[in-house]
Amino acid sequence: MTQSQARVAIVTGGARGIGAATAQRLAADGLAVAVVDLEESAAKGTADTIAASGGTALAVGADVSDASQVEAAVARVAEELGAPTILVNNAGITRDNLIFKMTESDWDAVMGVHLKGSFLMAKAVQKHMVDAKFGRIVNLSSTSALGNRGQANYSTAKAGLQGFTKTLAIELGKFGVTANCIAPGFIASDMTKNTAERLNIPWDEYLAARAKEIPVQRAGAPEDIANMVSFFVGEAAGFVSGQVIYVAGGPKA
Repeated sequence: MTQSQARVAIVTGGARGIGAATAQRLAADGLAVAVVDLEESAAKGTADTIAASGGTALAVGADVSDASQVEAAVARVAEELGAPTILVNNAGITRDNLIFKMTESDWDAVMGVHLKGSFLMAKAVQKHMVDAKFGRIVNLSSTSALGNRGQANYSTAKAGLQGFTKTLAIELGKFGVTANCIAPGFIASDMTKNTAERLNIPWDEYLAARAKEIPVQRAGAPEDIANMVSFFVGEAAGFVSGQVIYVAGGPKA
């Protein structure tokens, strides 16, 4: 497949962490990548890094929980890069608290980005996939889907994405579209650094303690997740659909 015929991928939450690593990996795999984040200026850093490495990327600002912004973003990607047939729903936020302290807005914000955002993006992009008779959807869940203290909202959203993924796989399979889900374990990222800060634990100490609990004795890196995304979106993964894989350095579910 030549560069002019390169498939087009959209990665949400692509400004940093897992999203940035994934966007860079897919670009290295030869895909044209739309890096979507809340602020276009934030997404531009990742897009510029890709361009500097010889890849093709577009930075797009959009709130994935807003239907009109999603429609506009996907239309812009289709116009400037080509019809998107690969979608990685990575955008996410945390609003952690114990249930008795969790506010309604904490709940709604997390559901809005993770669940509604993934729904709106998948709905907008699937039209292009169906037309192309090819598509790959990868949704980012988490080991928190199995339950995690202080994360009733996040855990619920991440568990919901697993059911959403399986349903997409059933509905869209006949159009050559697969849908799979990755549930990362502990990943060294801005999000986990924020958790350490919130708990008032030095990052190095927090990292070492978490790594001790993991069978492979290390924290995950964003690239570990990007590697799995790369497999799921590839031509060779066409018979793998509706699956949830825990990339967590050991068995989880």
